[in-house]
Amino acid sequence: MITLQHIKKAFGDKQVLKDISTVFESGKTNLIIGRSGSGKTVLMNCIVGLLQPDEGEILYDAENVVTMTKYERTLLRRRMGMLFQGSALFDSMTVLENVMFPLDMFSNDSYKERKRRAMFCLDRVNLGEAADKLPEELSGGMQKRAAIARAISMQPQYLFCDEPNSGLDPKTSLVIDKLIFELTKENNMTTIVNTHDMNSVMGIGENILFLSEGYKEWQGCNAEIMDSKNQKLNDFIFASDFSKRLKAANEENIELKDGINNQ
Repeated sequence: MITLQHIKKAFGDKQVLKDISTVFESGKTNLIIGRSGSGKTVLMNCIVGLLQPDEGEILYDAENVVTMTKYERTLLRRRMGMLFQGSALFDSMTVLENVMFPLDMFSNDSYKERKRRAMFCLDRVNLGEAADKLPEELSGGMQKRAAIARAISMQPQYLFCDEPNSGLDPKTSLVIDKLIFELTKENNMTTIVNTHDMNSVMGIGENILFLSEGYKEWQGCNAEIMDSKNQKLNDFIFASDFSKRLKAANEENIELKDGINNQ
């Protein structure tokens, strides 16, 4: 669980985050949504420790990342998994070497054990047969799955996903959403997803934080979002382009929702 208490962040005279308090729950897919410029990326960067908030606390269970020493933050980061928007695989490394990279950096296990763990992660995302390929030989969806395998290689407690479906077609996006959801449940991770993808919102949005102009405007689950009485959220949802995508997401997520509900 990650708890935010009264987080504020400004850049010069521009106040970007305005007294945000919320809880991201363990074992759930927690989504952050909002218009461009609403503060989503700044909030995510504060949570992972890339930015220091001006005020407030960020608690990883009982540990306050804001007051940690550099060494303590390093130890905490070993318990984090990161899935970047562009996958961020190393072009010169094979898929297996990419997944082994965090293990080679931080694990004291033998090479045999590190390789076994990496292959387990690749098999879990159905990429075992691609272990010896280079990233350029993979499709966008396969690259994203390889990046997920790398993100979970160290068995993290906390998983952060920045626009995980960016650049993917709707069908592949559903596969990535389902994989993130399943891994969150299997490992009881605290997963936080920064997204614009309405398939993700309606399909795996168990705990959704909506930001508007730096404020926390609404929080709830995907089953509640369409019935919200929050005017700013409604304006965001029913803006023409967003509304079309939301309707399409509802239609496309029937299969994903059925699969999730049957687990």
